[in-house]
Amino acid sequence: MGLLKKILTHFNGLYYPQEYLCIAKGNFKPILHVYLISGDRVVKNNGNCHVFNGYCPLIFTFSSSIIDHRILKERVEIIFTPEQLEPNESLLLKDALAGLFLKRIHQQTVNGTELFFYAGLKGWHRFIPGLQQYIGQVQNKLYNKKPGNVYLRGNLYKQVQIAYAIPRKISLISVGKGNLFNLFPTDLHGAITDNIYVISLRHEGKACQQVEEAVNIALSDMDARTCKAVFRLGKNHMQPMKEQSEFEFFDGLYSKNFRLPLPKEIVTYKELQLITSFVHGIHKLLIFKITYTESVVTGDNTLMHIHAAYATWRHRKGLESNYQFR
Repeated sequence: MGLLKKILTHFNGLYYPQEYLCIAKGNFKPILHVYLISGDRVVKNNGNCHVFNGYCPLIFTFSSSIIDHRILKERVEIIFTPEQLEPNESLLLKDALAGLFLKRIHQQTVNGTELFFYAGLKGWHRFIPGLQQYIGQVQNKLYNKKPGNVYLRGNLYKQVQIAYAIPRKISLISVGKGNLFNLFPTDLHGAITDNIYVISLRHEGKACQQVEEAVNIALSDMDARTCKAVFRLGKNHMQPMKEQSEFEFFDGLYSKNFRLPLPKEIVTYKELQLITSFVHGIHKLLIFKITYTESVVTGDNTLMHIHAAYATWRHRKGLESNYQFR
């Protein structure tokens, strides 16, 4: 590591050496509250009402089955805070840790449900002091702008830090065609209703093309102990399909209806059937019907991860967690 990079790393305010930290879902408490606000008033608790679907640009997805469409205006504001608040309650700015301003980019009706897609305009946070945030921005500009890496320009870097203040689940997608398969991770996904699931993949990646051609996939939630192995599979986003025997992670378990091979140490899995899709930024937003769900083991040790900026704030507040490093 060069001298300048060492200096910036020392002064960027992040307590942990890695930017993203793996956690087990059940061991990470408390979780920040997320609220849609209007002025200084809480409109809706948004903690379980959105899906994080993109980072270039930042994309959040909402559903009319959970949030009244009249609340979801052309532009919305979201606040992240440790304080628990009720609708119409006043939110003091000093109690907010972070905020995002979003604009609507797409709206679509799927199986009678209206889906609303929003992109980030601006974000702010107090996870670390302002000067250290600036140093982190300089470090990002100098060392993350390189071939093969998605460069988060300007305020987008801060928006992504905020989005990952909420633990995001890292799952594995199994896709197959004939006797060939692929297995790769995703964390830009989630159920937006009881029967609709949205996943975002790089639209130029081979994994995205494979999913669109196959239509049917299996999505497996993983045990937190698989953190390092799951991240190693990230290279498969740009790999062709292979024979099942070439994947060490497959363990002789198959999904019930699609008969897709499932990885070792899964917690639950879903079978998903592609309905439609659209492109925004570097992402293709893939909208699926949930056709089957099965829990394989009990407990709440599901693999998730958060950004080191929020983890640093928790450390300073004495809120430690059992972080795993990749």
